[in-house]
Amino acid sequence: MAHHGDNEHDDAIGGDVGAQRIPSQPRERAPSSSLAFWKRNSSPPGGQRPDRETRRQRRRERLAAAFGRHGNSNRDSAAQELLSGDALAKLLGSTVGDEDCLSHLGEGSRDGRDEASEQGHGQRLRKRPVIAEQPIMLAPIALDTPRAGAQSRVASGAQLEQGMAEVRHRGGGSGGNGADGEAAEATDGMLRKEGDWDERSRGSRSTGRGSVANLPFWKKWRGTFIFFVVLLVLAAIAIPVGIIMARRADNGGSSSSSDDDKPANSNLDGISRDSIPAYAQGTYLDPFTWYDTTGFNVTFTNATVGGLSIMGLNSTWDDSAQANENVPPLNESFPYGSQPIRGVNLGGWLSIEPFIVPSLFQSYSSSEGIIDEWTLCERLGSDANTTIEKHYATFITEQDFIDIRDAGLDHVRMQFSYWAVRTYDGDPYVPKIAWRYLLRAIEYCRKYGLRVNLDPHGIPGSQNGWNHSGHQGKIGWLNGTDGALNRQRSLDMHDQLSQFFAQDRYKNVVTIYGLANEPLMLSLPVADVLNWTTQATELVQKNGIKAWVTVHDGFLNLAKWDSMLKTRPDNMMLDTHQYTVFNTGEIVLNHTRRVELICESWYSMIQAINVTSTGWGPTICGEWSQADTDCAQYVNNVGNGNRWEGTLASTGDTMYCPTASEGTCSCTLANTSPVGYSDGYKTFLQTYAEAQMSAFETAMGWFYWTWATESAAQWSYRTAWKNGYMPAKAYSPKFKCGDAIPSFGDLPEYY
Repeated sequence: MAHHGDNEHDDAIGGDVGAQRIPSQPRERAPSSSLAFWKRNSSPPGGQRPDRETRRQRRRERLAAAFGRHGNSNRDSAAQELLSGDALAKLLGSTVGDEDCLSHLGEGSRDGRDEASEQGHGQRLRKRPVIAEQPIMLAPIALDTPRAGAQSRVASGAQLEQGMAEVRHRGGGSGGNGADGEAAEATDGMLRKEGDWDERSRGSRSTGRGSVANLPFWKKWRGTFIFFVVLLVLAAIAIPVGIIMARRADNGGSSSSSDDDKPANSNLDGISRDSIPAYAQGTYLDPFTWYDTTGFNVTFTNATVGGLSIMGLNSTWDDSAQANENVPPLNESFPYGSQPIRGVNLGGWLSIEPFIVPSLFQSYSSSEGIIDEWTLCERLGSDANTTIEKHYATFITEQDFIDIRDAGLDHVRMQFSYWAVRTYDGDPYVPKIAWRYLLRAIEYCRKYGLRVNLDPHGIPGSQNGWNHSGHQGKIGWLNGTDGALNRQRSLDMHDQLSQFFAQDRYKNVVTIYGLANEPLMLSLPVADVLNWTTQATELVQKNGIKAWVTVHDGFLNLAKWDSMLKTRPDNMMLDTHQYTVFNTGEIVLNHTRRVELICESWYSMIQAINVTSTGWGPTICGEWSQADTDCAQYVNNVGNGNRWEGTLASTGDTMYCPTASEGTCSCTLANTSPVGYSDGYKTFLQTYAEAQMSAFETAMGWFYWTWATESAAQWSYRTAWKNGYMPAKAYSPKFKCGDAIPSFGDLPEYY
């Protein structure tokens, strides 16, 4: 997203707790003599002050003792199906600062910014991140394009609009120690897939033994020597294997490079390859080149609607399914406005996001600049089709839609991007294959009674410059040299999409039609975005779309929408995305205050905006999360640090967590396996989630971000549901705003 440093933006929504900031003080300048500075700090008078290593060790012991008290020791009873977190090898950093620096936050005053300024006399918290007791040099990613200075999205990677103290996001920031270099060594190796957490895989990990400078010469270089030996051995194996596999690959196809884990594709049995016309063989219309044919009709057809292929679809359908007894079956109208939507996003699937699927990005060094789907596809080259389709086929399967139904959810917001429809000259994206998986997913939703919200996540040129739009960096939609060209391309995309989804087969299942995810109206001309929105809406409705049309708030103050799009269709809803972890005024709130923020501030804000007498009108929360830290790997963009520990370059080296003044901010516990979550932490996470459900259900409802992740447990509804810190059924929460906030036991605030 657009970079605003640490400044608050005038377009903060609301203006309560979220508008508050940590007082910023300039750091002390180092003395002119580095030697004098070192002596003064390492050898205090009298020799009574503990040395740095002793202080670090004491902090680690305190945290370890606290975790021992609050961790879940009954691991046998913990659910086994879950996603892991990237656990740091040990506590990062040491801090010094004003003990009272954060004490004023969390009081909910609308004058929080003034109060913060008045209390800015304390020293700013300072820290030096340490991995294995070796200092890490902070440096931005080395990129060869203007994307290096770009900001990211607040979590959908998106930013908090409510009381936005800074314009940052899920996938935001510019710099920090990130997950590369030594930091990556401490975290990347601990990534595990869902279901992998057990006693055997959760063994203890050793820590460093001091500075590299103190090691003998042979120890310093031993690792380098071993690395090159291993590299030579791997090369000797990989080169001949690569040649063999290349010869076995089917030209033009998207089959896996290995058949070991490829689906059986038994529905191709009995079908002759000769039944595929010569002109279609080896193209995306050829089912013999598909990685997975499960659930597809593999009888060849070149028929299209709106220029979009129907290959893979059956000619008949059944809309009698019902997600649960609280909602009508698909062939009956959903009572939008009188019954809340309870839904989930499929983020990171057909529109790839690094923090959701970090395994696709971890093998590259920061110098390669692999930071989004664009650069990933460029790097993969001819292997892109194989790699990306395997991700499509395996990350979300039919079982996920069964689980979504069983969790008591009734809607699915499906992310996809323009390259599912077509690509343009110079695009590195894999074209059209996502379209096939999108259509299959809609059929799975039909099968299990789930209604669909279509969400174009990446628009030609990028509507926000964030990694989840496909191309991190400049905004090229309605902006820049090709702004007008990409404007027309986005309308052309909707012309095709609306013709296709206006078919009778979709009228009961595709009930919400999105125009563009998170256009950054803080940077784009507001009038231009609104004019495009009006034109796109008229276009899709002219083509026969009867579904509700959603328009995103663009991260503007919700109050500003009172006067926008006053002449609009009745079936249009405003889409707002709400998070606390990308806002420095809210991420520092303790557990109880965070729940109070939702019930005391967000609740009334959403309620007011949802009615035309006090706000814009029908409003949906299209993204929100259970995450209470920004510790997940890559959530602030590939290579960036986080606010929680003070490793995000755009926020300086100030820690933002409830116990920052004590220097105990650590991502270790946040990124650990849910198997180890204490009962108190699970109670908080579920209460925090249910408070947000309660607030958003005063309006049109909600879509959680997101259903599944590889390792970011606090962002995965599936992980939370399977591990007992989401309601068993979304429609039967234990907590609602107005209830007494439960006790979280002796849960530490840095947890």
